[in-house]
Amino acid sequence: MSTSQTVKETSAGLALVPIFSMLLLLMVGYGVYGLPIEALLLTSAIIAAGVAWKQGYSWDDIQEAIVERLAKTLPAVFILVLVGGLIGSWMIGGTIPMLVYYGLKIISPEYLLLTSFLVTCLVSLCTGTSWGSAGTVGVALMGVAAGMDANLAAVAGAVVSGAYFGDKISPLSDSTNFAPVVAGTDLYSHIQHMLWTTLPAFILAATVFFFSGTSGVSSETPEKVIHILANLDQLFTLNIFLLLPPVIILWGAIRKLPTIPLMIAAIIVGIINAVAIQGFSLATALSAMLNGFNSSMFADAGLGNITVISDVMTLVNRGGLFSMMGMVLLVFCAFSFAGTLALTGGLKVMVGMLAKGIKGTASLIAATIATTFTVVCTTSDGKLALLIPSELLRDTYKRMGLDAKNLSRTIEDAGTVIEPLVPWTNAGVFMAATLGVSTLDYLPWAIQNYAGVIFAMILATMNIGIARLNNDAKEPGLKANPATA
Repeated sequence: MSTSQTVKETSAGLALVPIFSMLLLLMVGYGVYGLPIEALLLTSAIIAAGVAWKQGYSWDDIQEAIVERLAKTLPAVFILVLVGGLIGSWMIGGTIPMLVYYGLKIISPEYLLLTSFLVTCLVSLCTGTSWGSAGTVGVALMGVAAGMDANLAAVAGAVVSGAYFGDKISPLSDSTNFAPVVAGTDLYSHIQHMLWTTLPAFILAATVFFFSGTSGVSSETPEKVIHILANLDQLFTLNIFLLLPPVIILWGAIRKLPTIPLMIAAIIVGIINAVAIQGFSLATALSAMLNGFNSSMFADAGLGNITVISDVMTLVNRGGLFSMMGMVLLVFCAFSFAGTLALTGGLKVMVGMLAKGIKGTASLIAATIATTFTVVCTTSDGKLALLIPSELLRDTYKRMGLDAKNLSRTIEDAGTVIEPLVPWTNAGVFMAATLGVSTLDYLPWAIQNYAGVIFAMILATMNIGIARLNNDAKEPGLKANPATA
């Protein structure tokens, strides 16, 4: 609280000015004119700071509010940065290429829909990128489907389902790392909690694809996949030691060991694999960790005479600590706005408006889904669909005694995987253009994407898979309805 001047109480109308300004800036500035999100969020922070100053807060008060909010997110931001190093070191060490290699081995045209789904699940899980998976393996599978005169919309839906299954729960995915940061939980708690809705959706999708996708043709590996496999085999030495980095992460997650030391250990092992097994120099391996892996680095391992095909380039040219700096900047800009907004009371007013219809856990989950979906449709951006509902509803979850991982799971259920089902979003346009099937045509078959929302509401209504805080962690305010909480 300011000591230099008297602080006036902010009226409801004035408190909402920064929020509506932000929404207008993002919808028009980003949605229509494509202006940088970071600049728009900083502009929104300036508007919020203007309101705070008008009400009597000093610059020191505003700065302290921003610093306090950012300080709470720094451990999560550090993990976000380390993910970039993890991808770079695992790529040059051969871990990710090996997982992709054996994932491609299981493709079977006999069960085209099911294998399309499973392969893109695995590739996306290993690489953390839905777009990369759809743009490489997905395109190959669509070629197979066209040659077989199969249902292209169904295959495209299976590809989108698999690509976003991995993107949603992979620790290498930017959205999977961003959601717990903005919701206020940790990465592995977030991933584990998402299994409540993601696994039932996975089982449902796999079942539908199994019974719908039997083609009765001979099992023959697609030519494009053969080229990718051959190229990966030429470029990387594949052996069981390459599995050690993900085993370290998995073992640590099961034992609930500290995340950051585990990630650093897995990065170090990836670098050792790059030098000892793949034949790269230490300098090149460290460069891949910092700047990301690039196919031009193969020359360092004596493989400069081998042509790297475009599909393999798309898969391997990723990672690096610096690749996450854009995400870190987005976090800093977003929380600068959020910290300033906390002084004006705008969030309290907005939450109070939303809370009128919230009577318990089920209605809170429904409100989160509706808010997230609205942001996706109005801004066409998946990251904003994670950020804005988190800022609006984080404290409501806490006051109702609900763990923040419920919030992070719900915004992923209604944001990350729903984005490619909306025709005018970046993801919807990309998937339609890449796979050659319109968004609305593949939508009914993208079962993994929309089933998560359905299961989220079923679980909330039945009070299953809802994580709660200890009683002493609750704040006074909203109380859950015992009948629905």
